[in-house]
Amino acid sequence: MATPTADSHDLIRVQGARENNLKDVDIELPKRRLTVFTGVSGSGKSSLVFGTIAAESQRLINETYSTFVQGFMPNLSRPDYDLLEGITPAIVVDQERMGANARSTVGTVTDANAMLRVLFSRLGSPFIGPPTAFSFNVPTRKASGVMQTEKAGGKVEKNVVRQAIYLGGMCAECEGRGTVSDLDLTAILDESKTLEEGAILVPGYTADGWMVAPYKEVVPPDVPIAKFTQAQREELLYAEPRKVKVEKINITYEGLIPKIRKSMFSKDVDSLQPHIKAFVERAAVFAACSACSGTRLNDSARSSTIKGKHIGEVCAMQITDAAEWIRSIDDPGVAPLVGNLLHLFDSFVEIGLGYLSLDRPSGSLSGGEAQRTKMIRHLGSALTDVTYVFDEPTVGLHPHDIQRMNKLLGDLRDKGNTVLVVEHKPETIEIADHVVDLGPGAGTAGGAVCFEGTVEGLRGSGTLTGTHLDHRAQLKESVRTAKGVLEIRGADRHNLRDVDVDVPLGVLCVVTGVAGSGKSSLIHGSISASADVIVVDQSAIKGSRRSNPATYTGLLEPIRKAFAKANGVKPALFSSNSEGACPTCNGNGMIYTELSFMETVATLCEDCGGKRFQADVLELRFGGLNIAEVLDLPVTEAHAFFADGDAKTPQAAAILGRLEDVGLGYVKLGQPLNTLSGGERQRIKLAMHLSEKGGTYVLDEPTSGLHLADVDNLLGLLDRLVDAGKSVIVIEHHQAVMAHADWIIDLGPGAGHDGGTVVFEGTPAGLIAQRSTVTGEHLADYVGG
Repeated sequence: MATPTADSHDLIRVQGARENNLKDVDIELPKRRLTVFTGVSGSGKSSLVFGTIAAESQRLINETYSTFVQGFMPNLSRPDYDLLEGITPAIVVDQERMGANARSTVGTVTDANAMLRVLFSRLGSPFIGPPTAFSFNVPTRKASGVMQTEKAGGKVEKNVVRQAIYLGGMCAECEGRGTVSDLDLTAILDESKTLEEGAILVPGYTADGWMVAPYKEVVPPDVPIAKFTQAQREELLYAEPRKVKVEKINITYEGLIPKIRKSMFSKDVDSLQPHIKAFVERAAVFAACSACSGTRLNDSARSSTIKGKHIGEVCAMQITDAAEWIRSIDDPGVAPLVGNLLHLFDSFVEIGLGYLSLDRPSGSLSGGEAQRTKMIRHLGSALTDVTYVFDEPTVGLHPHDIQRMNKLLGDLRDKGNTVLVVEHKPETIEIADHVVDLGPGAGTAGGAVCFEGTVEGLRGSGTLTGTHLDHRAQLKESVRTAKGVLEIRGADRHNLRDVDVDVPLGVLCVVTGVAGSGKSSLIHGSISASADVIVVDQSAIKGSRRSNPATYTGLLEPIRKAFAKANGVKPALFSSNSEGACPTCNGNGMIYTELSFMETVATLCEDCGGKRFQADVLELRFGGLNIAEVLDLPVTEAHAFFADGDAKTPQAAAILGRLEDVGLGYVKLGQPLNTLSGGERQRIKLAMHLSEKGGTYVLDEPTSGLHLADVDNLLGLLDRLVDAGKSVIVIEHHQAVMAHADWIIDLGPGAGHDGGTVVFEGTPAGLIAQRSTVTGEHLADYVGG
């Protein structure tokens, strides 16, 4: 019997893909197989997998909905390609951090809290009300008055309501946040100064600015704050809102403390801009709410229990313990609910997140933890013939945990799904059925398919990935000697168990251990409070199509001044966000036309040709180039341009040199930040911090998003920092970084309450010789290989 035509559709075909830096890529991917995409950072992997295949799948699915529904959905533009066929519905599991909302927890984002609320409303003793009575996002409300209901024919039915109660579980004291903040006035005011001298230390409150102007009208602007009368002090700090006239304009005047509480301190810290976040962390003293003991719940919600536990206590449990508690509930009336909760909790454990608790704020999860939390809803799904798209699923995973992740990826494939993975780790590349290697370089030097085939074929292909696949870092012949120690005593944050440890200074110290063992709690909780410490963590940097590496790093400032000086004009002319912007496209370079539920149309601005500046600005030159041509230069070329010759600008050359040091020589100065990968953004952040004066650098998984070949460059950069007299502390899972360390602190032995202790401290050679920990075994295998 002939094979049905329907069975012949076993490939995803892409032809002429040109998204971002892709150069007319043609590729055929086998369906129901595990395909891994490799290549150096910036080679075009994400542009092909996420920007073309996944984006087009989601766009086509959205078009199947009615125009009414599409009006509520994000507009997805058509990727740049010639032909795309054979694609199936795509589920994207990326590394985007979860919303840093003060009310968002692991329990709320996974629907565990919603199910627990129903469970307590059915079985809780005493019975206190419906599921909302257990929600920390719903306050208890009382209402009295006339309730009106409109009827047919314009009639209105009126009912008098007296003390109607709408139950909620929110703690009134902390409004469901679990923490209350007090303010350190010394971080907000310099009392030795006057308002005119800049006594207010809040970001944005400059002495001659509009934010401070109303205060100058109400209290004496030329008297030091310390000499204010009690009434003047109250007026400045705590006054009720009212209108005052500033230069004949009516402005709302409000005391400084309530004003900044609303604008800065009521928001989640992780969602704030970096300079405001730094101020809030300096000025705010956060403590658990005394009324609810940090549970976010009012007395009523905490009075109802099942088997001696109220809902707040269940949410505070480690998920492995919560699963055991759920198993002890044997009531046929709620059997489906208990079954769903058990499946959810077991999925957490299966994916290696059993050490979390449901009350953990979602904004505090790392990129890897957030990605695995999103994976949970797909485990055990009955869907097949779906395309799952993963962005470096091994990020934040210890080598011990990578084996578990590999099994999950294999299980998804074996159920009949197509699995596409962007990955750098050799352990995951080796389980692929099909490998696509992009490159050969990054940026404009990438965007082409260098190899397509099996893992064995990749090994013999001679590509950069192929030659580095079996490359192993060796232990150093000699390690540096510490120049002192940073003492940590009695660390007990999260799962740490009264940890005492000496972190050596003047050397490269690597802190490792399985995911959830307490590494970040130990380092960020104990070290980063010091002013001499520079922390480069994995928090996202905000990037729009208007911001680029030149604006974000401050590089554009010296460039604009150099152009202005050479041409005798104002620096603002050389900003596409200011006076020099093309008036037709407002400095965007493109004209964006919104078409409601249809995709937004982007067309090249005819007046500036996409250059973003006015024509007369483009006639002004510096070193032979105009400002648009300078912004089109890659970092390496720009560095050479500003380092020597007519265009010599030492301040710009120094910033560009740091960007080169972190391996971003291929990135163009004007490339929008929202087109950069996560690894590239973290390295931009690292480049900015390299100029700071701190003596100790704390880096959180700097190998994220780095190709095997780039890890060696990173190790060289870390060595240069240490040789320059800095202390470098790295939280890392990559064996190459461990092998290169002078000192290793290994936490464990497990995750959550099975971790939180130091299981080894010493040299890498000592860790391998003992092989007493999971890390030691994997490092020994790595170096031995």
